[in-house]
Amino acid sequence: MIRVMIVDDHSIVREGIRILLEKFPDIMVVADADNGRSALEIAGEASPEVVLMDTSMPGMNGIEATQRLGVECPSARVLILSMHKDKRFVAQAFRAGARGYLLKDCTSAELVHAVRAVAAGEIYVCSGIIGVVIDDYIKRIPDSFGQSDAALTPREREVLQLIAEGNNAKNIAFLLKINVKTVDTHRQQIMKKLKLYSIAELTKFAIREGVTSLEN
Repeated sequence: MIRVMIVDDHSIVREGIRILLEKFPDIMVVADADNGRSALEIAGEASPEVVLMDTSMPGMNGIEATQRLGVECPSARVLILSMHKDKRFVAQAFRAGARGYLLKDCTSAELVHAVRAVAAGEIYVCSGIIGVVIDDYIKRIPDSFGQSDAALTPREREVLQLIAEGNNAKNIAFLLKINVKTVDTHRQQIMKKLKLYSIAELTKFAIREGVTSLEN
């Protein structure tokens, strides 16, 4: 029995995938979450073998969550299920530790096949992505989510995403369980490292680099 967790910020998508997967006797959906942060909290108890992970979600995106899962729940294999075909998203996903990448316009048969392949320890790349292009791109990019944000720590990337999504310092402090002064310190360090000097510039940077998406 393959234990699956579904992570997507749209409830109708989660429910549709659950109904589809549970038609197969060798697959069991053990949990779902609407963002990366919730996924991290749930994964430890649910013990999924495969995590179907969207890339663009509020609070914590799928790329960041994938990297964190690799540390906090190493037995879980992440299969990205995304609408993004852009090479940057694909490369970031595999750099973060994903074991597969699937587009949301895939067939139900391909989704099931991908889940089984990733559960078996294989790396899966969907037919809509050219493997050679991915290989070449991954070899040429740095060992980080992106060259321009390579200096940011995981916590700073979290703060950057939350800032870009319109959260004020008080909200960020509550979400991350830190104090407001610490949030301000992170914001100042992010601006210093990226050489950006306004919230608008940080937001544009976060969208351009795939840290967040305002197209949910």
